[in-house]
Amino acid sequence: MKLNSQSSSGLWSDCVGNIMRLSLDKALAVGNELEVEAINGTQHTVLTPILAAQCGYSMESDLWGNTRIYSSLLGCYVDNKDDQTFNVGLRLRLYGHTPSDVVTHDVMQTCSYTQWASREILCDRNYMEVSNHITTPDANGQAQDVKDIDSIPDASGAAHGIWKLTFYTPEPVSMVLSEAEQAGYGAMVTSTRLVMRSPYNTAETYSEEVGGVPMEVFMVSVYYQAPHGLNVVNLAAACPTGGVLFINDVISWYVPRRVTPLLDGNFEVLEMHMGINGKRLDGSQMAARGYTLSTTRHHIVIEIPVGSPDGHFKSHAPDYQYHITYIVEPMLEVLWRTTDTQDDTRYKVLFPITTPLMPQPPHFHENTVPEARVFSVLLGTFLHDVVLRNITFSTGVLTVEESNARGFTVQDHNYPNGTKSFSLSVPFDSAVVLKHNPDRLVTTYFLPLIFGFIVLPEETPFTHPVELQASLQDVELPTITGTCDQTQFYIGVKYGSQGHNFKAMVGPRELTAEMAEEYNFQGNNTHFSLILPYTAKDTVFELITSDSVRTRVDLLLLDPINNWVLSDLYLSCTFPFTTTMCDPNGTMTAMAVKLESVPNLSPSRLTLKDQSCKPAFSDDRSAFFSFSVASCGTTRTFFDQYMLYENEIGLYYNKRVAPISPVDPEYRQTVSCYYVVNETQTVAFSSKPRLYEPTAEIGSGQLMVQMRLAQDSSYDLFYQAEDYPVVKYLRQPLYFEVELIESTDPNLELILEKCWATLYEDRTSLPLWDIIVDGCENPDDGYVTIFHPVVSDPRVLVPSHIKRFSIKMFTFIKEEAVLKDEIYVHCDAVICDENNQLDSLCRGQCVQPTHQIYSRPQEIKGVGRGQRGTDLTLQRQISTGPIVLTSDQTSE
Repeated sequence: MKLNSQSSSGLWSDCVGNIMRLSLDKALAVGNELEVEAINGTQHTVLTPILAAQCGYSMESDLWGNTRIYSSLLGCYVDNKDDQTFNVGLRLRLYGHTPSDVVTHDVMQTCSYTQWASREILCDRNYMEVSNHITTPDANGQAQDVKDIDSIPDASGAAHGIWKLTFYTPEPVSMVLSEAEQAGYGAMVTSTRLVMRSPYNTAETYSEEVGGVPMEVFMVSVYYQAPHGLNVVNLAAACPTGGVLFINDVISWYVPRRVTPLLDGNFEVLEMHMGINGKRLDGSQMAARGYTLSTTRHHIVIEIPVGSPDGHFKSHAPDYQYHITYIVEPMLEVLWRTTDTQDDTRYKVLFPITTPLMPQPPHFHENTVPEARVFSVLLGTFLHDVVLRNITFSTGVLTVEESNARGFTVQDHNYPNGTKSFSLSVPFDSAVVLKHNPDRLVTTYFLPLIFGFIVLPEETPFTHPVELQASLQDVELPTITGTCDQTQFYIGVKYGSQGHNFKAMVGPRELTAEMAEEYNFQGNNTHFSLILPYTAKDTVFELITSDSVRTRVDLLLLDPINNWVLSDLYLSCTFPFTTTMCDPNGTMTAMAVKLESVPNLSPSRLTLKDQSCKPAFSDDRSAFFSFSVASCGTTRTFFDQYMLYENEIGLYYNKRVAPISPVDPEYRQTVSCYYVVNETQTVAFSSKPRLYEPTAEIGSGQLMVQMRLAQDSSYDLFYQAEDYPVVKYLRQPLYFEVELIESTDPNLELILEKCWATLYEDRTSLPLWDIIVDGCENPDDGYVTIFHPVVSDPRVLVPSHIKRFSIKMFTFIKEEAVLKDEIYVHCDAVICDENNQLDSLCRGQCVQPTHQIYSRPQEIKGVGRGQRGTDLTLQRQISTGPIVLTSDQTSE
């Protein structure tokens, strides 16, 4: 083998047996169109595919642009010196993008080859070649002489040329040399050999199975002029076109051990070699690559692992699905000798093998870290002939360049084994990311993608869908605040992280544009506010006295899809309101309102004792009566200095009108006037609403409440009994936790009604300082009590059973002197049924950020808070202490 290296230009040529091999580096070939010319002296001939097969040239390229060109040493345009020295010349023209962009390389390679066998058969990818050794007949006539042909026609060619060829298909078909050449065959006589060459699949070749392997066969008798007359030689070639099996990622190539079209009698194999790309491999090279060459009774077998370094992979996309194939070109070279004639035959096959399509579905690896708020995905692996062209997002299709310009990061990642992957990063906040909330506080981000690829150089498209999803507890809920004056509610809403993405319910109705205008709606991108009169349609009356009414407005912010309560406000305020007036002329006027506790009441059906005395005016919320003290069943009672007139506003049922429900009693509201000499005064008021709907009797039992002092704001560690008294600095935070224990009922909620501090352990002792008043922090305290939210964790199973608050350490002083350096903390706690929140205190603790309730204004003097029913609440009293002020700090 002779190697002619032109590495500086990216060309390598060498001689491998009876062929010359030229390698062209991808750096030269890629992106260019290659044209090959054969050089014979001063003659340059362009090798078209037909001419290449006819004259003994072949070419193959892989997807990276590496190209190999093979030339038979017996090719048409090879300078042959006595069948021993062969000068092969090729001119390569590389055409760029413009006609003037042409690069030319001339390659001249001299090969020496003297180990000719009597017969040599070469099976290349595009032609079959057979050559026989010929001798000049001696005077004794040893060569076959065709006696019955007297002369050779002029068309046969020059002296010693080929006159006629007879092909056997198997029927004989005869042609003169020019006709055979026009049909694509090549025939020539050298100094010692007769050469015949045929492309595959011609009219004069035929297929035959040999040992289960399909073979392409051509057989021909060649008549040629020798110095001593006309000779005829029978030539035959048979080349495999199949015989490949693919099992467990191993390519097995079977070649018949006896090629019957070439062998008649007994024979012996003298040599057997395996090679790659036309070049032999020795045993160590084969072992290093995992190749095997073996024989069975009927076959020669070559085994090659799929993915071996001598081959290459190629991408495909049938039906828009990613597949790959593996391509390798093994060579088999066998030398055998027939027993009877002792003639040698060298049989060489160059056999390109391509595996069937192998599905290679891409895999994606998600590298998303939700806390970083960026989707990150790696998709692969692919061969280098795959290019990412575009990505389809929920909003449309973007090219790779457009994706990077939008702030997404699209990158290629190339690996040493020749494969590649693609990565994509997309921020959660991008418009292409879809979002929904499976929970009030959780956002699920969803990124559907379709990656669009093409396979080069065919530009075959295929796609691969990927869906990414991540959840993050990142929702900041909206908050509501509210206050009252003498006539109106003032409500403010601060938007959360999702902006105005909620449905606002004012009372029973959703806030509409008409309602917003009615309630003086003002808003911007972060807040909105409402102003409601206490008599607004969407408020409810909770309690009425002779000179006031307690009215409540409910504002709920709901998730528009799931109707979750994002935030709520139940704001109750007491407003001045006169229910009964007594005129000096003996006229009484009274107002009855529909309270929340009697939802089915129709004010228009109310009457006085005399049922003919109906409201002077009524609507769906109130009824107004005006009557004389001497009418409508009004009764009069005399006392020493005054007279008392009384009547009742009620809902009466006669025998012909059935009650609303069998258990509804008659509605009663008593109105009274005291008349004193020269003075009229409203002196009493009472109402008797309907009973509530029937409920099951509550079973009796004990509910235990404890109060503990935590060591820090984590509420993980608490002071034990043996730790008291606990020593703290002035203004050092004190963290308290009050817990309902020995209960797992989620319908119960613990509410801190009031908490206070004393100097002594007696909870009724004086002095005292209020910490929590009516469920909220003491507004008169300069160091405001702070409520802390409670969430579920392994220790806290029911958050509604626990309340947490903190104050700053203080001490009682009098005339700037410390009365005592320790304090005790006491609390009254209420246990509420969350399914029955008629008691206003049970509507929630101030600490709850999404269930806010504000302390009610001071009730009317002289009117105490009613006793709670045992079916609604239970009250518990707890205390802790002492907590000692350390002397290391200066008190203030």
